[in-house]
Amino acid sequence: MNRRSLFAAAALAMMPLAPAYAGDDALSVVQAYLAAWNAHDSAAAASHFAPDVTYYDASVGTPVTGAEAAKTGVIDNFLNAAPDAAWTMRGEAIVQGDHVAFEWEFKGTNTGAWADGTAATNKPFAFTGASVFTVKDGKITTQSDYYDALGFYKQLGLM
Repeated sequence: MNRRSLFAAAALAMMPLAPAYAGDDALSVVQAYLAAWNAHDSAAAASHFAPDVTYYDASVGTPVTGAEAAKTGVIDNFLNAAPDAAWTMRGEAIVQGDHVAFEWEFKGTNTGAWADGTAATNKPFAFTGASVFTVKDGKITTQSDYYDALGFYKQLGLM
């Protein structure tokens, strides 16, 4: 081995290795989570949650804790009420370490009943908001959603 090859091998050996789960960086996890929502697959979406995830919807005010509670109380609720739901990231996400934040648009048609028993209105809706996520070890540990709930309810004719 010549001196140049030895130097290159030593330099390579000192380079930091890619994380074992390179596909599990925070942004990739959140993008896969959105894709599962848009595929209308609540089980796949919930698979991105840590078992003890905290899901905070500012319009509700009380966090939902636990992956199964977030799946049934949030994801299933929206996908059952709006089976054609589409959740679109607007612009580029802001990523800092294990935190991801982005603005979004959520739209669909309310053709199914809501989990609280509110009947379908059969009206289309579209509203914007922002979400903030924390991802640790390839799983979403917190999600906080902030949006115009009043405008959403007005579009559905509920206010």
